[in-house]
Amino acid sequence: MSPMSLPDVIPVFPLTGAVLLPSCTLPLNIFEPRYLQMVRDAAASHNIIGMIQPEDPSDVSKAPALYSVGGAGRIGRISETDDGRLLINLEGLCRFKVAAELSVTTPYRQVNADWAPYLSDLLDNPVHETVDRASLMRSLEAFLDRRALDADMDAVSEAPDEALVNSLSMILPLGSAEKQALVEAPDLETRAQTLVALMDMDDDGDSDALPN
Repeated sequence: MSPMSLPDVIPVFPLTGAVLLPSCTLPLNIFEPRYLQMVRDAAASHNIIGMIQPEDPSDVSKAPALYSVGGAGRIGRISETDDGRLLINLEGLCRFKVAAELSVTTPYRQVNADWAPYLSDLLDNPVHETVDRASLMRSLEAFLDRRALDADMDAVSEAPDEALVNSLSMILPLGSAEKQALVEAPDLETRAQTLVALMDMDDDGDSDALPN
């Protein structure tokens, strides 16, 4: 996708602990009426939805304050269940900064998206500094051991740097603030360093990051 084809206005799906980064896929189970309409409206237009976290995980209101940076994805797969839910895969495209939230008549929220700070996300072969893979793997193995979690380490070791770092940033059970720091990291090298630091600091296995 070229920068010129990115829409100025996108719907956003606020969800604590759910972040989306480029070259990764986020599966979602949509059941609330407002978000069912959001998916259908997006599928009928530009096919893009923005994932963004509420600033306060304990705020269960219908319009919690949002972080200023989220990740947008294209709807790559959509299917409807017998009970009316939509199962979708969002394919990560590009991060965005919320320039302004719009006053809308739709039941879901929409924002003006500023793509400019993150257009490097669209590059097929972004230029990064080298990821310290050995340090990342050591920290990951220790983190998984402390959390008593399993992983396919063969698949992990074979994943390209970008896919590995971004996927771990999305799926590891870290707190919402920690996940936001990973989303806002300016480049892959910084994200990898931040991820290593967060895994190394983890010592109790507690997290508010997982969606309910």
